[in-house]
Amino acid sequence: MASVVKNVLKSIREKGLGNFARELREEGFLNCLTDGNLLQTKIHNIGATLVGVDKFGNKYYQKLDETQYGRHRWVEYAAKVRYNASQVPPEWHGWLHFITDHTGDELLMLKPKRYGLDHKENFSGEGDEYIYHSKGHTLHPGQRDWTRYQSWQPTKTQ
Repeated sequence: MASVVKNVLKSIREKGLGNFARELREEGFLNCLTDGNLLQTKIHNIGATLVGVDKFGNKYYQKLDETQYGRHRWVEYAAKVRYNASQVPPEWHGWLHFITDHTGDELLMLKPKRYGLDHKENFSGEGDEYIYHSKGHTLHPGQRDWTRYQSWQPTKTQ
């Protein structure tokens, strides 16, 4: 928490109070009042470097100082109502998970244009029509009637 306060004060000193307040409003900090995940991301973004933005509007950040290894690259999703890791396209996935140090923009320049399909988000968790339910699941449309089974009752012997 001390590093957050230190970064906020440093940012106010560099930009001035008016510019800092304007930037807070433009970056969507008012939306953070209702969304705790967004608030945590916005606080984490203070003092970080914006590395790039993909074609879906996701913003990718990096913070190299005062962070634990593996915790200094992250994404701020463009869709604030629903967070889903499949919203990250493959060219940024490699950078985000330390597979490569090339950003998604650099990899797009190297990728041949005639290969591959455009990235699509995975909607398997959206709505009842996309969710798989096994046969025994209570939400499965062809649910079995489990009432035909009766538990075993021992017979009484005299």
